[in-house]
Amino acid sequence: MRCDNLPGRQLHLNINALHSGFVPSAWRLPHADPAAFFDIGHFVRIAQLAESAKFDGIFLADNAAVVEQIDFRPLLALEPTMVLTAIAAATTHIGLIATVSTSYNEPYNVARRFATLDHISGGRAGWNIVTTADLASARNFGKSEVAEHANRYARASEFADIVKGLWDSWDDGALVGDKGAGHFIDVDKVNAIGHQGTFFDVAGPLNLPRPPQGHPVLVQAGGSADGQDLAARHAEAVFSASQSLEESQAYRRGLNDRAQAYGRGPNAVKVLAGLTTVIGATEAEAIQRRNQLVDLIPWQYSLKRLAGTLGVDVARLKLDERLPAALTVPGGGKGNHTFFHATIAHAHKHDLTVRELIYALAGGGGHRVVVGTPEQVADDIETWFRAEAADGFNLMPDALPDGLEIFVEQVVPILQRRGLFRTEYEGRTLRGHLGLSRPDDRSGDRLARNAAATGARSAA
Repeated sequence: MRCDNLPGRQLHLNINALHSGFVPSAWRLPHADPAAFFDIGHFVRIAQLAESAKFDGIFLADNAAVVEQIDFRPLLALEPTMVLTAIAAATTHIGLIATVSTSYNEPYNVARRFATLDHISGGRAGWNIVTTADLASARNFGKSEVAEHANRYARASEFADIVKGLWDSWDDGALVGDKGAGHFIDVDKVNAIGHQGTFFDVAGPLNLPRPPQGHPVLVQAGGSADGQDLAARHAEAVFSASQSLEESQAYRRGLNDRAQAYGRGPNAVKVLAGLTTVIGATEAEAIQRRNQLVDLIPWQYSLKRLAGTLGVDVARLKLDERLPAALTVPGGGKGNHTFFHATIAHAHKHDLTVRELIYALAGGGGHRVVVGTPEQVADDIETWFRAEAADGFNLMPDALPDGLEIFVEQVVPILQRRGLFRTEYEGRTLRGHLGLSRPDDRSGDRLARNAAATGARSAA
């Protein structure tokens, strides 16, 4: 059931299943399986555990290249939509959100892939729309350099328009299946999209009926101005990386103002803030767990990872000094804006040395880390939610599956007792979990256009 003391608002929780966990050393814990990053059973168990706690969805990130320091850390290896297809068969309610880049894919393939996942799962699919900023991926697709930032996002916006058009190329009810009359498909309800744009020419229609959700849920993860504009036009939820409550409040307000400028309603976009949790029976125990995990990471690994986020030579980072001055977005502005700004903001706000920053980030790359007891973690979530800094969270436990087990067993019941989080699912679709309406098909638009054309011919 929904929480009853916050009319109109429901806290949302996704699990971001980052192989062995958010902290790079999680695979070194005694119970961890080093092969978990390509073990489908590992991901299925995480999804089932999250579903038992009534989470909205499982979220899978992706890379199209070896971009981790794989001499030390597992990598994002399995293709997300295939993993989620296996998870769909092993679960009944939890949403299935896959990251697929617009930089090195084609709209028709992506539209078909997510429509398929939505049909297979009974309406639980979501697409996290991203562009790809690393040179290693570019080279894997025959490119010698990364496309300009604005160009990547212009392509992504056109890409999303085409995908939505393909999902709408079949009207609801196009499948007739009248055995007696021998009438299978109402071809008047299946229409080409005839898209000719800057980046793509796509005829359509799609080769399968409209997805159960109309459109699989559109998610976006990018904090730059171009990323926010893409989200404002297309996204129904965003995966954000704000480090402070005030920053997230401003981000959420600004994003929804942008969405309204595109003719969308107030609070059209759910903000799901990235949140790493390190939980202990006491605060001291949680801090000790965090420190032990960070101490299992070679310092050179942490320095190289931080240097990559900041776009500087690793030699410029000194463990017991502050960050270098006058840093600029990596790759001449082509790199990842979101984690760059989040990392610098956190370091400056708390006046941290490089060593202190690495501990504060739990060896990570820019997402907020909460270290404490179950009660303290629940307090933090409640504070952000009630202050409208976030509509929910993409959780990234320090280690998987045990970090999620602790959250499910000890934090979720607190949130439920406080009336913040559901105790049962109300529906079976990801749209239903997120409180999103199902988009209408475009049959009304086509009828209006046809009527206008008929009227014009009669007048002539």
